[in-house]
Amino acid sequence: MARASTTSDAFNAVAEPRRREILSYLAGAERPVGEIVAALGLPQPSISKHLRVLHDVGLVRMRCQGRQKLYRTNAAAIRPLHEWAGTFERYWQHQLDRVKELAEATVRRSSPDLNSAQMKDKEK
Repeated sequence: MARASTTSDAFNAVAEPRRREILSYLAGAERPVGEIVAALGLPQPSISKHLRVLHDVGLVRMRCQGRQKLYRTNAAAIRPLHEWAGTFERYWQHQLDRVKELAEATVRRSSPDLNSAQMKDKEK
């Protein structure tokens, strides 16, 4: 089975950890390539390659200011990624709620003094 191209869509593009780092860094503000290189500590050719992929799938936008290329995130293109991840956020919130309930039940069972104090407070 052939491997999916990393440039075919946004989901494949963000599968690469360095590209996610770049997107996270660009989330704060528009930045020139040199600043991205300095902040992430990667070689300039590597950053340029990743920016090209992100640009090709529409996750970042580029504009020229003189000789400098400035990159910023494209929020509209990132939205489908956010919505998809939201599906799992709901799942994890449900799981965390269950863990909290189990922990509270364990504390109630193991602390009879706490339970009697809480009962007295409720009676007041």
